[in-house]
Amino acid sequence: MRTLIIALLLSVSLHSFSQDNDRRERIKALKVAYLTEQLELSKTEAQQFWPVYNTFEEKEHELRKENYSKRKEINFESLSEQEAKKMIDDMVSAEKKKQELRENFIRDLQKILPSKKIIKLKVAEDEFNKKMFEEFKKRKDSKKGKP
Repeated sequence: MRTLIIALLLSVSLHSFSQDNDRRERIKALKVAYLTEQLELSKTEAQQFWPVYNTFEEKEHELRKENYSKRKEINFESLSEQEAKKMIDDMVSAEKKKQELRENFIRDLQKILPSKKIIKLKVAEDEFNKKMFEEFKKRKDSKKGKP
């Protein structure tokens, strides 16, 4: 029943978004509600979990933003082979940072949650992202007049 309520809330909330920051905040609130429900966090677990999770999310977002801005600036017409090799090195380094961030996050979570809940977190995040993608696709299709 709760999942149905969250799905309806997700649908209604996505429909009413107007600004990017507002959208991010609403999506974040929906994600918090969804993950809390899926993980069945106790009060103590929630108090310890959310600061760690939010810090991880912020750091991961910063890495994505940094990598995106670097890729956005690429001018393939004038890119030399040496510059391309440097960019590949930077991409590999960024992936290593991302992997290290996730490993540290999991180690921190293991101090807070049982391993089973950490696995449930990954599954719940994937499910949430899938639902978000489906909702955005549905909204995009409806704007184009597709059924």
